[in-house]
Amino acid sequence: MAADWLGSLVSINCGETLGVYQGKVSSVDQDSQTISLRQPFHNGMKCPVPEVTFSAMDIKELKILEIPGGGAPAGQTDSGSTAHNGRSTKGPDSTPSSAPMAVPRKGELRAQEGLHSPQQCSKSYGDHHLEALGLAKGFRRRHNSWSSSSRGNNQATPKKNGMKNGGGLKNKDDECFGDPLDEVLDTDFDFEGNLALFDKAAVFSEIETSVKRSGARSRGTPSERTPARYRHDENILEAEPIVYRQIMVPQSGGKEYCTDAGLVVPSISYELHKKLLCVAERHGLTLERRLEMAGVCASQMALTLLGGPNRLTPKNVHQRPTVALLCGPHVRGAQGISCGRHLANHEVHVILFLPNFVKMLESITNELTLFSKTGGKQVSSVKDLPDSPVDLVINCLDCHENAFLRDQAWYRAAVDWANRNRAPVLSIDPPVSTQEQAVDAKWSLCLGLPLPLAENAGRVYLCDIGIPRHIFQEVGINYHSPFGCKFSIPLHST
Repeated sequence: MAADWLGSLVSINCGETLGVYQGKVSSVDQDSQTISLRQPFHNGMKCPVPEVTFSAMDIKELKILEIPGGGAPAGQTDSGSTAHNGRSTKGPDSTPSSAPMAVPRKGELRAQEGLHSPQQCSKSYGDHHLEALGLAKGFRRRHNSWSSSSRGNNQATPKKNGMKNGGGLKNKDDECFGDPLDEVLDTDFDFEGNLALFDKAAVFSEIETSVKRSGARSRGTPSERTPARYRHDENILEAEPIVYRQIMVPQSGGKEYCTDAGLVVPSISYELHKKLLCVAERHGLTLERRLEMAGVCASQMALTLLGGPNRLTPKNVHQRPTVALLCGPHVRGAQGISCGRHLANHEVHVILFLPNFVKMLESITNELTLFSKTGGKQVSSVKDLPDSPVDLVINCLDCHENAFLRDQAWYRAAVDWANRNRAPVLSIDPPVSTQEQAVDAKWSLCLGLPLPLAENAGRVYLCDIGIPRHIFQEVGINYHSPFGCKFSIPLHST
């Protein structure tokens, strides 16, 4: 009889569209070929309706999980048709029935998801609920469907915990904490003891050995010490060790300097420096070329000291910087005049001081001719120099060889004016330390290689005047350019 199956716990597979339902058989209608389940679960979630009716045409597979008064019969499944008291329930190939199937819509299921989430279900409530259904306590919940073929007699699917069947709300504390723990840890976990069992050195050694055998590239071990951060202009892929002493001189000038990159730049004596310039001139680096290079480098440095783009802008034409240029009647003075010409071309107000002499060097005469075309001011008396402080004083009064010029009245007057003006001083190609500088400089610019300068020379800079490498080698200097991408670089005392 069909009534013999009432109360049986079954699982009905309706395909991918409708899914899998589980519940107790509440009614079986052989005439209309329908079966109804009470307290149904749909795909492991409790249905919001108390009863669901299925037509035989929608049933793909039916499994009997448990019969009232006995265990779940093993292998009692039927695909396509199900036997009920000697009669069969037709499968999907049978004639369709006109009886409607009371299956909840997807919208209704989604509306109930917040109230019937599996994560809100407690074990104690599930046990009481199973006991109310007359099931064994060992009939435990599972997260997925009941339709797995590998389950045993007492396996089940998780149940939704929303409201109790009795109607009243269960105590919240009982729902959260009413289920006792199966196992209780009596002792705390020993983190230090377990960490001591891990030999990091041995593990990294094994990893490094395996990497070497496989030929793969290692990403680093704790023994490697690399800087945490790199500059934007620093190359982290070093192919070979860096050699910081790349310039070797036959005899040291007594002082050594280093660049911002750490390269060592030794000083040379005035005799070796003079020999270097003579060899360069013999190979085509004439005095005119050298004066032009020195003037360009010195003017670039002076423009930077005057404020660079922050000061020399079209919006600031009413505040043009003023530079006083003090020059003597020698090659160093010609270098200063060349620098003044380039500054005047960059809209700097240049005042050139040069004493009157009956006969001038040809290089000075040529530079003065070019300077006169810039609109710069030339004076021969200290009285014509401004009384107010200027922005910068460029000192080219001294000479390496003619020390007697220091005794001249014009020289002493120019030195006194520079010391009283309180403006910062830039010295171009200052003399060696054996000659004390009459004007204390804040910056000093050397040409090619530095000379051993006095203490009051200020901060030392070095400019490139275009001497080729092989010319350095001819005078016994092993030379590698320390300038990089610049023509003027700062030097630091070591």
